[in-house]
Amino acid sequence: MKWGDFTLAVVSDGSFRLDGGAFFGIVPKALWEGSVDVDSRNRVKLALNCLYVHTPEHRVLIDTGIGNKFDARWNAIYDIDRSSTLLGSLARLGVQPEDIDVIIHTHLHFDHAGSNTTLLPDGTIVKTFPKARCFAQREEYEHALNPHDRDRASYALDRVKFMPPYCDYELLDGDVEVVPGIRVSVKPGHNRSMQIVELESRGLKTIVFSDLVSTRLHLSPQWITAFDLFPLEVVANKKPLIEQALQEHWLCVFYHDTHCPMGYLEEREGKIVAVPVQ
Repeated sequence: MKWGDFTLAVVSDGSFRLDGGAFFGIVPKALWEGSVDVDSRNRVKLALNCLYVHTPEHRVLIDTGIGNKFDARWNAIYDIDRSSTLLGSLARLGVQPEDIDVIIHTHLHFDHAGSNTTLLPDGTIVKTFPKARCFAQREEYEHALNPHDRDRASYALDRVKFMPPYCDYELLDGDVEVVPGIRVSVKPGHNRSMQIVELESRGLKTIVFSDLVSTRLHLSPQWITAFDLFPLEVVANKKPLIEQALQEHWLCVFYHDTHCPMGYLEEREGKIVAVPVQ
């Protein structure tokens, strides 16, 4: 979609599944099972909705999906479906890997940074976007290199291979405008240093919530996941953002939502809901 001086597109790296009880935390299954795709193993289907932004000066990717470096065991655990891939999604827009010059990572979990590198048929691992500058928060980068036992599996460093020597990062310290019109803000909760991304052009504003608000269902303040390391901070950080997005008519991107990757917020019967962009 044309959006001010920018062009925006959701580009998919497929989907995967996580345990529904973990993904919805303390919320009873009776409240969410009718709104999501849940399989016989109680796993819910999650999209991998990266955002491509073509500005007057840059071609930007926000997060890079899950990638292709998982073996059969991990594919079985997560039911990874790459019938749609990040490179294929970009190619349909006429965008080649070498066209991307900026990658912004909300955080470095395996489902957000997996396609930084690509496994070739001969077993070689190469940088997927050879000309891109990769940006991440310094604290997140340092933690990803030495994760805690509690969240070690979320990075899967031995499998995903998106850190040095495969990729180099330009490290950020707090809130900053990365390129004109695209700003990051650190919002702890999902982990200590996850950042959201805000875009602004000609008075229009978009917010990429990342895992602060994983899907439209997580717009409800108490709907948080068991993967959130600091649940009270999730609630404290997302409530004012959601209210502002509603009042100021921001375009919202939901990274893991299979039904509403991008939409506007409305209040209906006392609840804030997302209406998909057609």
